[in-house]
Amino acid sequence: MLMKQQLLRLLSLHEGEEQREITLEKVKANISFKGSNLWILVCAIIIASVGLNVNSGAVIIGAMLISPLMGPIVGAGFALGMYDFPLLKRSLRNLLTATFISLASSSLYFLLSPFKSAQSELLARTAPNIYDIVIAFFGGLVGVIAITRVEKGNPIPGVAIATALMPPLCTAGFGLATGNIRFFLGALFLYTINCVFICIATVAIVKYLRYPSVSNVNEQHQRQVKYLLTFLTILLVLPAGYFAFSLYREQQFKQRAAQFIENEFERKGIVIVYQKTKYAASGSTIELAFLKKNYSAAEKDTLQRLLSGYELSNTRLIIDDNSLNNLDKFRDDLLNEVRKRDEALDDKDKRMAQLEQRLVSNSFDDKKLSSEVMALFPDIVSSSIAYHNFTGKDTTQRIPVFIYESRKKLSASDKGKLQEWLKARLNQRSVDVLSR
Repeated sequence: MLMKQQLLRLLSLHEGEEQREITLEKVKANISFKGSNLWILVCAIIIASVGLNVNSGAVIIGAMLISPLMGPIVGAGFALGMYDFPLLKRSLRNLLTATFISLASSSLYFLLSPFKSAQSELLARTAPNIYDIVIAFFGGLVGVIAITRVEKGNPIPGVAIATALMPPLCTAGFGLATGNIRFFLGALFLYTINCVFICIATVAIVKYLRYPSVSNVNEQHQRQVKYLLTFLTILLVLPAGYFAFSLYREQQFKQRAAQFIENEFERKGIVIVYQKTKYAASGSTIELAFLKKNYSAAEKDTLQRLLSGYELSNTRLIIDDNSLNNLDKFRDDLLNEVRKRDEALDDKDKRMAQLEQRLVSNSFDDKKLSSEVMALFPDIVSSSIAYHNFTGKDTTQRIPVFIYESRKKLSASDKGKLQEWLKARLNQRSVDVLSR
């Protein structure tokens, strides 16, 4: 008995509870969407839409932190828990207003945005499942517990991020703007899940803390509220459970397909150049193509029968033989292209060698020749030699021309000696010698 009392005291939420009148005043104050609350909502929607558009998780988290959407949902939970039907109508009216404004703002943004591709952050909000219900319910519990405390602590920002009311609305706006009904309905379903189960979590805490009813409510009205909550729970849990089961089946298919591919091909050294797996409840497919392997019709039938051993009996195996032929053709084309380029490079090398040879044959070592000339003829101070083409009427002669500069004019005898020396030195039959 003592341990039971200690456990109840340990789990009690009454300790640290704020005065109920103050809590209710704060809840009612956060319901309305007008003035600053409305501006904050629109700004948060635009920020979240930008985050989804550019696939930035940090921007999306920032938008969730400043979003005021929790207010009317928590208000509806308190109203149902206390049977305050005027407060319930006010909360639902404000929630519908906020939802409409959010959808309109996000749709307008995505209509004006030049980026219309669906990023991963956006796609994650289009297929809700049972785990989203768990997150919404327990996130709602934490949020309401924090609201009823004197010390609010750190849970409130975490609840805003975990329950994620803002991104589904923006994704629904994206679906409207792009005409993608599947995105719109999937995101709106996720938003509905979050709203309903945050509300149910709020009702549970209000009942646990025994907030008093605002008026005497007969048993029939109490039963109607319970039936409503039960109906909403079943209505949302069933499709979410189905989506979760479908997700589980898809993950199982991918794991079994990967195991089949590894055991039957990769471990046998068969190189896979292409693989694609596609899951569908009506029938899945595994499509493969190999680098150096062709399968006969009998071998393909054997592989198809092996799928049942991996619990893939509802799966069709597609082996693309054309890919091997295409690969061979691609390889041959590539080799031909390389061969053509090699031949072109060889031609270029030959031409360069010819040009270098011609350049060598058309040039002289001026520096060495000048030093030799100045040693033999000290009056010469500088010189230059090069081939020149002399074109006549019908012929063209290519003759080396030696031009020199001297301190004093060379005599005819010295000039003749220089010319004869140059012919012998350069192994030329004729050399013209000119003074500068």
